[in-house]
Amino acid sequence: MTEPEASTEDLDTLLDDLDYLPGHFHLEMQLNFEPRSPAKLRARDLKLQREGLRQELELVAAPQLPAVRHLLGTFSFYLEELDQARERFLEVAREDPGNLNAWANLAHVYGQLGQEEEEEACATQLAELMGLPGEDSGDPRLRAARCLAEQGYAHGFDVGCASLEEHAQVLEAGIALYDKALGYGQQVPMEEKRSWYFTMATLFIRLDGIFLELGSEEQKRLPAFNRTLALLRQVLKTSDPRQQALAWCYLGMLLERKDTFTSTPMGIHDCGYSGTDPLDCFGKAIEIAKNQPPILNRLAKIFHFLGKQDMAIGTCNMALDVLPDPELNWQAYCTRAKVHVRAYVQDLERAKVGLGGMPDRNHLGCAKADLEEVVKVCPGLRTYLDIGQVYYYMGVDAMRELLAVDEAALNQALVFLAKAGESELGATLPELQLLRGKCLRVQGEEANAAACFKRTVELDDSGSSHTEGFGCLLEALLAQWSQAQLSDCEVGLEVDFWLRQAQGKYPAACLRQELQRVWRRHTDEVLGLARALVIQGKPALVRLLFESMEQEGEDAGAPHRGHALSF
Repeated sequence: MTEPEASTEDLDTLLDDLDYLPGHFHLEMQLNFEPRSPAKLRARDLKLQREGLRQELELVAAPQLPAVRHLLGTFSFYLEELDQARERFLEVAREDPGNLNAWANLAHVYGQLGQEEEEEACATQLAELMGLPGEDSGDPRLRAARCLAEQGYAHGFDVGCASLEEHAQVLEAGIALYDKALGYGQQVPMEEKRSWYFTMATLFIRLDGIFLELGSEEQKRLPAFNRTLALLRQVLKTSDPRQQALAWCYLGMLLERKDTFTSTPMGIHDCGYSGTDPLDCFGKAIEIAKNQPPILNRLAKIFHFLGKQDMAIGTCNMALDVLPDPELNWQAYCTRAKVHVRAYVQDLERAKVGLGGMPDRNHLGCAKADLEEVVKVCPGLRTYLDIGQVYYYMGVDAMRELLAVDEAALNQALVFLAKAGESELGATLPELQLLRGKCLRVQGEEANAAACFKRTVELDDSGSSHTEGFGCLLEALLAQWSQAQLSDCEVGLEVDFWLRQAQGKYPAACLRQELQRVWRRHTDEVLGLARALVIQGKPALVRLLFESMEQEGEDAGAPHRGHALSF
């Protein structure tokens, strides 16, 4: 038996005796399971996640760099970019020859490439590092701790979870790996441990958000909530300004959530945060980051996500005061534009239900100015999509979106959306197709609009609650039918086919709400269509419509409740 073969067999024996396995390709993440979505959609999701990770490289603390690079390599592997995956893992191995995941992942890639000698060499190196008897292994427990922490980090970036429950399971698995890493890591430097605590707190906060959305009992949330507070208290001692600033921000988020419990969680008192105002926490985060645009930009995104739009704009302004160059600080311009668009859309939705006046179109002007600064110097998919949305809203009447008020703006929106669609990734984004279809519908191109809405439905993820594309498709088909562009038979076939597609893709409650919306807006057309479908022996849509009308009636007679809870 040759020496590499013997080392490989010894490694197999060693792995059988351990309670962990190096590498990322065996982890119980949706990323490693058989894909549920079509290959193109899975590739889209992987590329979007990889792009976000590349931005993390600019901000992440040094101890977490290998974890990010391992994930980038794993995404490249599943995108069938094996050479790029190999280079990512080699990059980690060169910088840290003792990194267990690097050698395990390299062995996997070399196996896929059919390079047996290189695969066996990686297995031999892995055996030495893991403490194979007779080898000079250094400190295998320290390596094991870092191996487990890198694997735990990966669980925060999984792709393909079909439900909140699945996502929660993945986050819990990541936290468990970090706990195991801490059990191995008595010799891990304290600053490195704090970076682990930071990621653990992030996973816990996301998990608590899922529990809130699922309406979980507070006794299920409470232990993790209290532990997150304790983790953040340790992170606040770090010397890394990014993690320190974000820890204060996350602490503010948790303190705001205390009102979701019937009584104040004990962890708040145990950690010394009794009476601490969340706004003070956010203020401390901003103070730490005040001269560092990358950290300010991250805070601004979080404030935007939390609905604190004034705080988000103020933080963007601070970042731009320090670094006004749009090429170097495009994130601040883009986030500020998103805040303005969100403000406009929220005011528009309130106005439509009679809860406010007309939205301030100055928001659109501000967003347009910011995005044009970015488009000039570093155009990209998301910027094209965002500025296309702004021009769309500028081109239509605020209260009646089917009425054009600025044809030039609508044409400009279509130009930017076409540029966004030129990229392979842009062509797979449902939101791009939806917006493009809405522009064409306003311009009276119902057939072209319907084609875009069909593509939107095709590109939506299974289980998605974003049913607007399907609703717009029904409206476009009704418009073509009422204008005699489609016969009774043709519209019946179209509606029957796309209704079946929608039933297999969207949750029943979301689909029912979308049908209610279409019914309210187009009652006469829907009744006419229903008669045509019954004549053709296709009552599926009719049945769904009756169910939605019955549900709508029940809702109208029931007391309004739960708006704050659903939020």
